[in-house]
Amino acid sequence: MSQSEQPRPPFPPFDEDAASKKVRLAEDAWNSRDPHRVSLAYTPNTVWRNRSEFLSGREEVVQFLSRKWNKEHDYRLIKELWAYYQNRIAVRFAYEWHDSSGNWFLSYGNENWEFNETGFMHRRMASINDLPIKESERKFYWPLGRRPDEHPSLSELGL
Repeated sequence: MSQSEQPRPPFPPFDEDAASKKVRLAEDAWNSRDPHRVSLAYTPNTVWRNRSEFLSGREEVVQFLSRKWNKEHDYRLIKELWAYYQNRIAVRFAYEWHDSSGNWFLSYGNENWEFNETGFMHRRMASINDLPIKESERKFYWPLGRRPDEHPSLSELGL
């Protein structure tokens, strides 16, 4: 069985611990900025809405994320569980990044996720806003990659 076919625990129906773990696993994958790694959390026929863009399937996800991280430099993301029910999780998130001109942004919003029985995300709907910020207003400071466990959460940062 290939890595893309192996079940992805935790599995629905979710309790609070399992839903929180699923959120952190997603955050860690996205902070890797590796489109292929991120795509493996989704079903082969996953359906996404990201802002006004509609995607279908892992290959479109990889292409989308490649474009995203070619534009969004020094990307650092924090996700936080908002709610869960059976095979669905609602998440709020924020991430900081800058463009090629050095303009910084705080992008924030909400995601709704739906999982299949083997733990793969089948549906992802994301609503995202971009707020221009000054570099001095940044709050996400850690080396690129996984957010350290001791770094404050969105709630602790007042976001």
